[in-house]
Amino acid sequence: MPDATQNRPVSSSPVLMIAIVVGILAGIATGWFWGESMTSVAWLGTFFLNTLKMLLVPLIVSSMIVGIAGLGDVRKLGRTGLYTLSYYAATTGIAVLLGIVAVNIIQPGVDTHYTEDTLITEVQSTDATADKLRSVEVSKEGGWVSIILSFVHPNIVGAAADMKILPLIIFALVFGGILTTLEEKGRPVIAFFDGVNEAVMKMVHLIMYMAPIGIFGLIAGRLGQAGGGDAFLAELSKIGGYALTVIIGLLVHAAIVLPLILRYFGGRSPLSYAKGMSKALTTAFSTASSSATLPITIECTEQENRVPRKASLFVLPMGATVNMDGTALYESVAAIFIAQTLDIPLGFEAQLIIFITATLAAIGAAGIPEAGLVTMTIVLTAVGLPWEGIGLILAVDWFLDRCRTTVNVWGDSIGAAVIARLTDAKDDDREAG
Repeated sequence: MPDATQNRPVSSSPVLMIAIVVGILAGIATGWFWGESMTSVAWLGTFFLNTLKMLLVPLIVSSMIVGIAGLGDVRKLGRTGLYTLSYYAATTGIAVLLGIVAVNIIQPGVDTHYTEDTLITEVQSTDATADKLRSVEVSKEGGWVSIILSFVHPNIVGAAADMKILPLIIFALVFGGILTTLEEKGRPVIAFFDGVNEAVMKMVHLIMYMAPIGIFGLIAGRLGQAGGGDAFLAELSKIGGYALTVIIGLLVHAAIVLPLILRYFGGRSPLSYAKGMSKALTTAFSTASSSATLPITIECTEQENRVPRKASLFVLPMGATVNMDGTALYESVAAIFIAQTLDIPLGFEAQLIIFITATLAAIGAAGIPEAGLVTMTIVLTAVGLPWEGIGLILAVDWFLDRCRTTVNVWGDSIGAAVIARLTDAKDDDREAG
């Protein structure tokens, strides 16, 4: 089996990166000016997204198993796991706090008032909004119990078929750890999954050639569904303060907080690291799915930024499911914005509950488009706000979803660099001792 810490050759593809940027700009321009007619190219984006999702199950299972095996001794998993979960909890908590501070300072909902009855009438006035809210209402019934149950699945094949990622991670985590205790019997199994992982990453390279066209289809099609640029601006003008608050919070977290963590705990240059992650970040923005972006995130982290495989293959698959900085920030802003529009004052205790529930609910958010809307119901229910308030933000959520997904992926990639440095430092200290 190859050395788990061995770095792969750096694959620089400036032409592909330029083509992706052109695809993004072309998607924005055509969707903006040609509006609904661009829904005809949405299938290009769906095809690209589905090819990425096709690789998810073998990638997650193989990468988790190989990543744990790369630790050499399963007992090291405790320290690595503790650092990883601590990083996730800390960055998510900071993101939620930023969101709470921003929405209290800007107060985007103060000038827009509804009663609960008029709110329900307003948000159910269109079929699309009503259908979306009905799906959210069904999803909120399980609450915390459903999140806890989502950690396991009675049929691991069924979990893979239903794209339930968290049970697969738990299974691969335990399975890979046990393989490291089997010595000779475990080695060929680990080598098999290492080969699977290498093959999947080669497939990622092939799929990325269609990325410019796929990304064009995703953005043009989604803008077309929104009715084009004029319709989007009209909706944005109604809740522009809310959208601006979310974006400001995301920018502060992504451009200040996470780079500082990368610099001081990861020992990396934020600008150089961001350049290496550019393909993953643009893919995250276009797909609005951290899970679908995972193959490119792993590729960029390992090949462009030279993060050791034993860190990237352990940290990134888990992060794509449970580390949602952008989603947690958005949920805290949205909950308080909804309270402001209803003229419901939220004291310190209520905002503390929002802080806790938004931090924890983000763990239960799947890495798929608009998954944060489902977990949002947990936050609203916790402080007694009507779930119909979600309807106020649906018009621009598709755009904000892309912004927060990009922050989610950026936070995951930084986590891999930080964990790699912390675990290497501890190993060096132990050897010196």
